[in-house]
Amino acid sequence: MERRASSASAFFDHMGVDLVMNMKDFDYELPKELIAQTPLEQRDLARLMVVDRTTGRIEHKLFRDLPGYLCASDIMVINDTRVNEASFNCQKDSTGGRISVLLTGRRSPTVFEALVKPLKRLHPGETCTVAGDLKLRLLERNEDGDALLEFSRDPYASPEFASIARVQIPPYIKQFPADPGSYQTVYARVSGSVAAPTAGLHFTPELLTEIVSLGVDVRHVTLDVGLGTFQPVRVDRIEDHHMHTERFTLPPDTAEAINAAHARGSAVMAIGTTVVRTIESCVDQDGLIRADSGDTGIFIYPPYVFHGFDHLVTNFHLPKSTLLMLVGAFMGMDLMWHAYDLAIRERYRFFSFGDAMLIL
Repeated sequence: MERRASSASAFFDHMGVDLVMNMKDFDYELPKELIAQTPLEQRDLARLMVVDRTTGRIEHKLFRDLPGYLCASDIMVINDTRVNEASFNCQKDSTGGRISVLLTGRRSPTVFEALVKPLKRLHPGETCTVAGDLKLRLLERNEDGDALLEFSRDPYASPEFASIARVQIPPYIKQFPADPGSYQTVYARVSGSVAAPTAGLHFTPELLTEIVSLGVDVRHVTLDVGLGTFQPVRVDRIEDHHMHTERFTLPPDTAEAINAAHARGSAVMAIGTTVVRTIESCVDQDGLIRADSGDTGIFIYPPYVFHGFDHLVTNFHLPKSTLLMLVGAFMGMDLMWHAYDLAIRERYRFFSFGDAMLIL
């Protein structure tokens, strides 16, 4: 595919001049058959494109080759969030109509933020039956499909809810996977996300053990992938896009490990854009990483100066997405489009269940 020249972007970055970027700068055409619809049976047999930002060299490997790009004393940072079983259907009490719900955030044991479809058919004060005697009531709604719901009791303490709720798969995956666990990382432990940190889906327990045996220090952060994952960028100027906030935690031991690695000249490898957003949300005025927790709405796009990591493992992302913008900021636009062109020619699998890229 032909890309617009982005050498101008590199020039203006070098000169310290702000460059206005538009959504068209992050658009590309992807053959539909390259959108991975099912996970691989063996996670670490996914393909791995290895891109060196310094030389521009590109190699084609398997994900299980990742340990070959790590050294003893390096740090690998993972996101240990777990995808909630938060998607379900319920029945409107007044008409019996079907309502689809995705819980996107908890405000109290019984009050949740949610996406509701069709929201126009549910009015504030109306109730729905979820399962058994578990009910919900619409408290508030807006035109974007966001809603505030109140349950008759904590749904996650209800066996009836557990029997019907499932994880939400992305809309470009047409059939729910036979194994729901395939949309969880093997190290997922802290519930709170509505989508998986998909770069981590390629790891197996055996691969993690091999990496640790090399002397690599594996540390974790937690970022709950939230509502913004399901919201398209609707503006022409990317600077005008509003990011939804997401809950994160960067523990003290992770901050100390990252700072110590950089002090001794070791590399920090971030597994996924969620890890990047967490780390870059915790950079202090001296360029060090601080332990922190809270909400982040960080929006990373070119030009951006990264501070907290050296290498990135990520999947191949949707056109016009904020994740593609982050990758463009890290790789440089020319190299990113060269890599994506090559991925399409070489028939890599794209998006959540697709293949991976290691950016050195």
